[in-house]
Amino acid sequence: MTADNSDSGPARMDGRVALVTGAAGGIGQAAVRTLAEAGAKVIATDLAPTGAFAGQANVLYETYDVTSDSQTQALVSRLIRDHGRIDALVLGAGVIANTTLADSTDEEWERVLDVNLMGVVTPSRRIFPRMCEQGGGKIVALGSVAAQIGGVASGPAYVASKAAVHGLFRWMARAGAPHGVYANVISPGPVETPMWKRVTGGEPPKPTNVPLGRFGQPGDIAQAVLFLCSPASNWITGTTLDVNGGLYLN
Repeated sequence: MTADNSDSGPARMDGRVALVTGAAGGIGQAAVRTLAEAGAKVIATDLAPTGAFAGQANVLYETYDVTSDSQTQALVSRLIRDHGRIDALVLGAGVIANTTLADSTDEEWERVLDVNLMGVVTPSRRIFPRMCEQGGGKIVALGSVAAQIGGVASGPAYVASKAAVHGLFRWMARAGAPHGVYANVISPGPVETPMWKRVTGGEPPKPTNVPLGRFGQPGDIAQAVLFLCSPASNWITGTTLDVNGGLYLN
């Protein structure tokens, strides 16, 4: 069973296989649980082992480096062998940097671009063609409102890496549409996760610039992931879904 060009249906994932990268993070964990609760068989991946999904029904966890093409090929081969197909790909792995342009280094740029951009490109270039061959699929990447407004608590390397992802997904949406492959970006505003708190020094500032009056929670983004991976979004591709409490009004 896979995504197709039929009319939009319920936000359910029964019988579908989903691969999630960056699954150990705050948003990643919420996305994995939400997809699994909606009926998907979820392969959750991240760089290091985690016990976050112990006992979670419908979830298998694997360590995986999104920047490694050899690991990507091996993982995709195993998933196709064991499950027959990959119906949804959620690209959530990422790192953040808030160094100014003048203070940034080549090493920082390489690290941020390697994870945030190539960590999207590498899985996509192995899974996107397979989805086209199998007759459909849904690919969702986590972008950032920082790419649209020039940063929140982040620096230029982060902004540039996320802006590149937004552009890449417009290309994939056009190329994939004739084959039933959807490509969309979720653009979160500030979300209270461990990574966000590290960047802001522990306590986030008061959300005075967010019209809805609060920062996001991982579940806010996870519900958007489910929407874009499920038949509920069967007439949406190439879009950026802004989930930011009204911080960016497009």
